Amino acid sequence: MNILYDERLDGELATIDKAEVLADLQREAPGLTLLHREEDLRPFECDGLSAYRVLPMLVALPETLEQVETLMKRCRALGVPVVTRGAGTGLSGGALPLEQGVLLVMSRFNRILDVDPDARIARLQPGVRNLAISEAAAPYGLYYAPDPSSQIACSIGGNVAENAGGVHCLKYGLTVHNVMKVEVITIEGERMTLGSEALDAAGLDLLALFTGSEGMLGVVTEITVKLLPKPETAKVLMASFDDVEKAGRAVGDIIAAGIIPGGLEMMDNLAIRAAEDFIHAGYPVEAEAILLCELDGVEADVNDDCATVREVLERAGATDIQQARDEAERALFWAGRKNAFPAVGRMSPDYYCMDGTIPRRELPRVLKGIAELSEAYGLRVANVFHAGDGNMHPLILFDANREGELEQAEALGGKILELCVEAGGSITGEHGVGREKINQMCAQFTPSELTLFHAVKAAFDPNRLLNPGKNIPTLARCAEFGAMHVHNNELPHPELPRF
Repeated sequence: MNILYDERLDGELATIDKAEVLADLQREAPGLTLLHREEDLRPFECDGLSAYRVLPMLVALPETLEQVETLMKRCRALGVPVVTRGAGTGLSGGALPLEQGVLLVMSRFNRILDVDPDARIARLQPGVRNLAISEAAAPYGLYYAPDPSSQIACSIGGNVAENAGGVHCLKYGLTVHNVMKVEVITIEGERMTLGSEALDAAGLDLLALFTGSEGMLGVVTEITVKLLPKPETAKVLMASFDDVEKAGRAVGDIIAAGIIPGGLEMMDNLAIRAAEDFIHAGYPVEAEAILLCELDGVEADVNDDCATVREVLERAGATDIQQARDEAERALFWAGRKNAFPAVGRMSPDYYCMDGTIPRRELPRVLKGIAELSEAYGLRVANVFHAGDGNMHPLILFDANREGELEQAEALGGKILELCVEAGGSITGEHGVGREKINQMCAQFTPSELTLFHAVKAAFDPNRLLNPGKNIPTLARCAEFGAMHVHNNELPHPELPRF
């Protein structure tokens, strides 16, 4: 794969003695489950981005905070890198292990510690599944708003690491907007509390800094989240379009009309056909694009908003507009969207899921650009995305068994992300940078900004042992990538750590 690699991983870390580390951890952390045989390590060699695979040196499966503390202290003392993993559903290689490192798997921390319906909060261990939070809160008429498509499997700890979103993030926010407090263990084995159960916490907003830090600053051991009351009613409109760019413009028109939907999702024809064949959601397979617009709240307000949105969609050129007749059909409409990723997998031996974000006004332009890039690279692209907040998930279809197609898909994905940056957007909205997008970090950020990122990392992890080689590229590597010209040839900052 054409990815940047941290030179440090090939150098000093190559001297780590696996037997010595294993013996040390077994001695200092009795009872800690440690996997070290190849057949036991193999299931942990990748996350959801299976094109990148590395067999870890060791896998640790702690069950107590004391075990995590001891492991962190010993790894720091021995100079052993630590990569933290949750459910392994991430799509950017963020949980990709290291040949010379310990993979810290937090899946056994899977208890819901408390649900407080009066305070509308829940305390959770990091291995709790996203969907399980809403299931536990349902008897109180509450739910947890961020709902990634993988919510049936992904863990809340991983959601915090990647700042996950979901189909309802337009109105209710990302993980960072719904987490109140996290308990953390640092690389020194010390416990920290970031945030509070109050509306605000004193001092720097380290909670927001930590959310989305991709395991580079510490290990999350407990999370306190907000719970919201279930809306009185929710209704979904599905609008069909004969042109993708018309659908893109309709997104901005809905927001401009003063409507903030609970969810506003878009799918192009390739994604529509795949989802319909898989879920049978009643999608119009002849449409070039559909918009799913959910409106929730008090019934009278929702009815008024539905009428307004219908008028907006008609003016935008919608060829057909359907409203879910009941809760069952509403759930079916969303099932098609949430299963779009696996559905597309039925159309191609492999697909590469991208994650870029753009301003809503740029949707028509970027969709046109993706179509042109798809034709230029000779690979089909199915577009599925959170249209309301501009978070796009182009799915590049390819066959890894054909020589060169994997590299071609990766190159196309990189160009799509660079197109997002050119349009004023970002290389990620919720999947994170990990190892996948580290090249494109060079296209989005200046050397001075990258220097600042390294300084923040050093403040928490001066020896760079937590998830090294991910997220932040070195300036030397950016120069090699050839993206420095994007920032007017700004000279590298002399104080930047060169790993």
